[in-house]
This record gives sequence, structure tokens and C-alpha cells, in this order.
Amino acid sequence: MAKRGGFPGGAIPGNMNNLMKQAQKMQKQMEEKTKEMEEKVWEASAGGGAVTVRVSGKKEVVEVKLAPEVVDPDDIEMLQDLIMAATNEAWRKMEEESAQMMNSIAGGLGNFGGLF
Repeated sequence: MAKRGGFPGGAIPGNMNNLMKQAQKMQKQMEEKTKEMEEKVWEASAGGGAVTVRVSGKKEVVEVKLAPEVVDPDDIEMLQDLIMAATNEAWRKMEEESAQMMNSIAGGLGNFGGLF
């Protein structure tokens, strides 16, 4: 009786073997790039540099700098808006670079070794 499933003789065909190697290589690259991204810091400013925010690849705010002239007790809303704008811009920069990195890795897949 023939075995069900698997490959004849238990061997993986050449194209499938190449695909597996390529997937393992991609996984290693993704792990390396993820670690690299987690260690990076992105910075953005708002209000002409009155507020500067730095975020990490771990999606944490690591620093907020405020120029003394932006701290006006009578206009807290403006300060809040500037902090929010700078933080969102820093995260946008981080996400954009992360997406580019992932696309560069995924681009290596091509057409799955000609299987599809």
C-alpha cells in the first residue's frame, strides 16, 4: 500500500527544498532586522522645534524636550497638541522605516522559487 501524503521516497523536491532554505533565511533576516529596529530611535519636532519627541522601535516614548517658551500655563492645549503632533510624526517615521525594511526582506521571496 502506498504512503499517503509526503513526498515519494521521503525526499523533498529541489524547488521545495530551496523554498524552505529561503524561508529560513528570511526568518533569520527578519529576526536580525527586528532587533536592529528595536534598538533605533526616531525623532520628530513640532512648533518649529519647540517640542521634540524621541521614540524607540519598541514603540516607547524615550524622551520629550520642551523649549521653555512653549510652556504657557494659560495655553496648555497648545502644548498638548504639539506633544501629540511630534509623537505621531516620530511614530510615523518609525513605521515607515519598518515597512520599508519588511518589504526589502519579503522582496527576496520572489515567486517562491518558481512553485507558483
